[in-house]
Amino acid sequence: MSAIWRKQHIELNELNELNKNTLGEALGIQFTEIGNNYLVATMPVTHVTKQPYGYLHGGASAALAETIGSVASALIINPEKQLCMGLEINANHVKAVQQGIVTARCEPLHIGATTHVWDIRIANEKHQLICISRLTVAIIKKH
Repeated sequence: MSAIWRKQHIELNELNELNKNTLGEALGIQFTEIGNNYLVATMPVTHVTKQPYGYLHGGASAALAETIGSVASALIINPEKQLCMGLEINANHVKAVQQGIVTARCEPLHIGATTHVWDIRIANEKHQLICISRLTVAIIKKH
């Protein structure tokens, strides 16, 4: 299977550089794997990503999903001619997490000229599904 990415070879450090001075960096998101048609990133469950009851905040899961999906779209578009912006996100939180690291895997459902739709599944360290998300990204022409 050929890769869906614009560049043939992408280093993880390039992806992690995209998080500098962003919400992704504040949340501790790290890209850990890139495949032909998927990305994987992790996020620690800490005081920064928890809600007041001590569990992973649903908004932190949504931010992880939007970060990984947006970066995936950025790896497909032509950055000289296009921008990609989150258009819609849905997140179903199916299991609570109090500690550890969560891992998101992002795969395409649709890669079109004006929209990309990503399936993002977030799991705990026991590989149990904690959140399933769908992100739609708008592909916009630069002016």
